[in-house]
Amino acid sequence: MEEVVGTAHGNEPIGGEPVKAFVLRKPGEASIETIPDATAGPGEALLRVRRVGLCGTDLSSWRGKNPLVSYPRIPGHEIAATIVELPKGAAGLSVGMDVTLSPYKSCGACAACRNGRHNACLNNQTLGVQREGGMAELLPCPVEKLYAANLNLTELCLVEPLTVGFHAVARGRVTNKDTVAIFGCGGVGLGAVAGAAHRGARVIGIDVEDDKLQIARQAGATELVNTRRQNAVEILREVTAGHGPDVVIEAIGLPETFRQAVDIVASTGRVVYIGYAKEPVRYETRFFVQKEVDIMGSRNAQPENFREVIAMLEAKQFPVASTVTTVAPLDEAPALLRSWSENPGQFSKIQITLD
Repeated sequence: MEEVVGTAHGNEPIGGEPVKAFVLRKPGEASIETIPDATAGPGEALLRVRRVGLCGTDLSSWRGKNPLVSYPRIPGHEIAATIVELPKGAAGLSVGMDVTLSPYKSCGACAACRNGRHNACLNNQTLGVQREGGMAELLPCPVEKLYAANLNLTELCLVEPLTVGFHAVARGRVTNKDTVAIFGCGGVGLGAVAGAAHRGARVIGIDVEDDKLQIARQAGATELVNTRRQNAVEILREVTAGHGPDVVIEAIGLPETFRQAVDIVASTGRVVYIGYAKEPVRYETRFFVQKEVDIMGSRNAQPENFREVIAMLEAKQFPVASTVTTVAPLDEAPALLRSWSENPGQFSKIQITLD
């Protein structure tokens, strides 16, 4: 049996007691249930989950439109937690410390893993999707997936979603010389806005919702385009003296924005896709060659993206208060997810507290 350096009991449900969890039984049907308590395996810490953020993946699972999820499933991969049990030799961590975590599990054997890009593992398993997630009072987690930071619970819970956008910015090799256009200023796109601004780039945020665009401005976008009223391609040409942006990041997943990214990007520019298009995309392929465009996908995040986001949040360079609009207890999560599905425009970032 692996030696444990310490445990924190207090009010935490630990040591054989059942715990509460949000269980998605099937699309559109969820409940708060009692499940057996979790146990930490070799090399794992045991966490008391404090806060969980909901994202588009959870909404897709609720709607039955996430092809990667199976039911029943405990969702949740945007997590802030407190360490209650820790194996010996976990450097830089201690019992009672608040942490966030990387929710991805890689196989170590596929081509991506062999190339050191575990974020794109062919056999990736993400918490709350292919395996049970964080919306339970106790959660075991490998110690190498944990990140300590001088952040509050709200901020810790924002780290993972922001890393996805930061990784897309890294894929696009963004520098302070670039103009970067970002299609979609939701949770993932907002991370790309903040990541590009953090590198000193000129950032143009594009969305259909004025509220999201205003948050994007607070996160570092210097120009905004609302495509309900404006033609994004025309404006991007106008504000770049006809050249187009150096980097275009697509964080929506629509065929038209997939095409527009290639149409508008500057010659020898970079296009980074985060969103999945829900149907086939028809391209004018001559732009691929004539402009010698780099076209890249971006999936999940790498450890350096977590460290970069944490540094930004610790420096208070992100509009946390504007981003997180709803915090609710675990018991209200099923009704809240239903309301979000029925009225998506009424919600920005939702976090569920398990305290």
